[in-house]
Formats: sequence, C-alpha cells, structure tokens
Amino acid sequence: MADRNIAMSVTILGSGTCVPSLRRSSCSVLLETDGTKLLFDSGPGTMRRLLEADSTIFDIAFIFYSHFHPDHTGELVPFLFATRYPDVSQRKNPLTIVAAKGFSEFYKGLKKVYGSWIELAPELFRIVELNCSASDMQTFDNFTVQSIPVEHSRESIAYKITGAGGQSVVYSGDTDFSENLVTMARDVDLLICESALPDDLKTEGHLTPSIAGEIATRANVRKLVLTHFYPECDQVNIEKECRQTYDGPLVLAEDLMRIKLYC
Repeated sequence: MADRNIAMSVTILGSGTCVPSLRRSSCSVLLETDGTKLLFDSGPGTMRRLLEADSTIFDIAFIFYSHFHPDHTGELVPFLFATRYPDVSQRKNPLTIVAAKGFSEFYKGLKKVYGSWIELAPELFRIVELNCSASDMQTFDNFTVQSIPVEHSRESIAYKITGAGGQSVVYSGDTDFSENLVTMARDVDLLICESALPDDLKTEGHLTPSIAGEIATRANVRKLVLTHFYPECDQVNIEKECRQTYDGPLVLAEDLMRIKLYC
C-alpha cells in the first residue's frame, strides 16, 4: 500500500524500562495522525530515538504522560531545556502536555529545581489535565482523546486516540489487571500494552504476557503490541506465554519498530 493510505502510524521509541539497555530505551511511543505527532511518555533515550525515527523535538505537538515515574518522564526536563536552544523560534506551534490531575504540581516541583531553564513562552506551552473518565472525550486538532485510570500509581491513566478516519489506538501506560483498560480498549485497532515481566515473575502494578493477552481478548482488540520489557522478558518465550490467552495479531515491541494503520 502507498503511504498516502496510512491513517496512523506508531513508532516504538522505547520498549524497555528503568534498567539501562543498549537494546531498549525507556518508555516512549510516537504516534502520527494526519500530520500531527504525539509523544506518549518520554523516558531516558527518547530524544535520541526521535532523531533515529526522522523526527525532532520541534515536530512534537503533544506529550501525553501515563504517570510520573522517572522511566516515563525522565526526559521531560531535557526536552524542555533543548526546546529553548539553540533557537526557540524552531518551535512554530505550541507544545501541549496532557496528563492526569496533579501534573501541574509535578511541573512546579521541577521548576523549583531547574527554574527558568525549563520554561517556555506562554504562547508555546500549555498543560491540560484530564478528568480521566471514559465518557469524557476531548478533541485536539484532528483527533480525539479519552483517558481512564488504571492500576499502577495514583495518577496512572491509559489513553485512547481516535483519528479523523476512525482508526483508534490505546496506550496502557503501566498497569496491573484493569477492568478500565478492558473497557477503554474495546474493539480498538491497536492496543499498546505493558508486559513488564514473565508470568512466573508477576509483580504488583504490572502485567505479564498472559494477563495482557487476557485483556486483549476480552476487549476484542484487532492487534496487540506488548512492550515495557524488563531484561527477564528477553530470557523467556513471551509470545508463547501471551498465546495462552490471546490468539489474535501479536507484535513484540522493539525500539524503532513502526506499525501502520491504513484507511
């Protein structure tokens, strides 16, 4: 198919965790829809991976944060600092950060440490805090956003992005088993779901391949992408574990992998 038929594309910038890895950067996903570039989380390594994916920080119109842990927000400060230099005029459109309630206070805390070095001109920067209800839909430019709380930390949310053509992507962020995630992911084209550890190493606040598969099956998703792999995942057959509960199209994320959704 020609690229003109692409409705959305997803690039996995970071498929890893807080554990340093040459193979996997920390959590980050780039979504492109109708010319708009959205970033989901910005763990360490995000800006380098953006360049490797033929994008720059100035191309990003929105950053969506699933929660505030360092492996998901660690490159926010460098991102804002880099945006100021060498020439802030490179950013022509505002950068909008979207997150759950509490992000404004989180950002204020960062400013207490870094001061004006991470401040952008008001016309180039805004923060949107969501109500995080599946029934609450907000429209930004040429896409809509829904969000819902999931089971990880107090501020953890999953996102559903629906493009102008109707294609939809859900990004789980970090979560344990969540009925909310099943609801949010119902019949979506693509579910990008954390699968932090193998089944035998299940830990509170995170999914395993078979539990992620159960969520995908119950939600009837059209394609499942597993990501957020700790090193232990590279030592087992993640696909086999997921296939215990899910028999649909399955992708195991790698950094810089690109997935296209067609019209």
